[in-house]
Amino acid sequence: MSISSSAVLVEVNISVWPASKIDREVTDRVNSDAGAVHGASQTKKNLFAGTSLRANIEKLAARVRLYHNQNTLPWADKGERLLPTKLFMDYKQTMNGYERTFNLLCEEFFDEYPRLVTEAPNALKGLYKAEDYPDLTEVRNKFGFRRSVKPLPEAGDFRLDIPAHDMEEMKVAYESQYSEKLADAMRTPWERLHGVLLGMSKKLEDSGDKKQRYHDSLITNPLELCELLTKLNITNDPKLEDARRQVELAMLGANIEEVKDSPVVREDLKSKVDAILGKFEW
Repeated sequence: MSISSSAVLVEVNISVWPASKIDREVTDRVNSDAGAVHGASQTKKNLFAGTSLRANIEKLAARVRLYHNQNTLPWADKGERLLPTKLFMDYKQTMNGYERTFNLLCEEFFDEYPRLVTEAPNALKGLYKAEDYPDLTEVRNKFGFRRSVKPLPEAGDFRLDIPAHDMEEMKVAYESQYSEKLADAMRTPWERLHGVLLGMSKKLEDSGDKKQRYHDSLITNPLELCELLTKLNITNDPKLEDARRQVELAMLGANIEEVKDSPVVREDLKSKVDAILGKFEW
């Protein structure tokens, strides 16, 4: 099955300088004093202890990677992932915003870098080493936000000047790989839905004397996932759509305050969730 009109290939690479070093001298001294032989610990130092400027960039990068993975499907072993065309505009706008924020945070860090380096001897005391701090030009090259978008080739779409027999072998092999990758990609929506339902079912169990704490996410997470699945279902799998709709119906009118207060409401919601779990081959 070709999905070249339903998805594109996207790749995101974000690099952030870790700004930490393993101090070999301190490590050797500590391990020697402790008599360590096997599994010796390593002393790692944060070059900018006491400031969050670089750490904020790292946190944003983690948020971007999470968003990227949540809104795409696996394709290549690493790197490229499938982005449904239904999500393309939202994805593009969100990633544009993330990239602007990333660049602003980086520039803020670069502006402060000379000052941070000057203050490092006092912050690190005996752990300070001047050679741990590269020139600003080199530091700039350690940060990057790169992404690419390209069309997904049609299965078996080859235009090579090779003998017909070899061409046919290549097409057969590619189409087999294409089908396997597509099947693997479409496992992801099922697994996400299954995971959410299992979590709900466990959370709604009667815990006896132990008082459970219920949060809005018990209601909002499955509903948000149901909305996302309308776009991630790039093969228009009728079973996945059926499962999604049943979850949506089960959550219809669900109220977190009623879930908190009423064992009857919790039992009713759990029975609906368990019925969905038992109906499909996950």
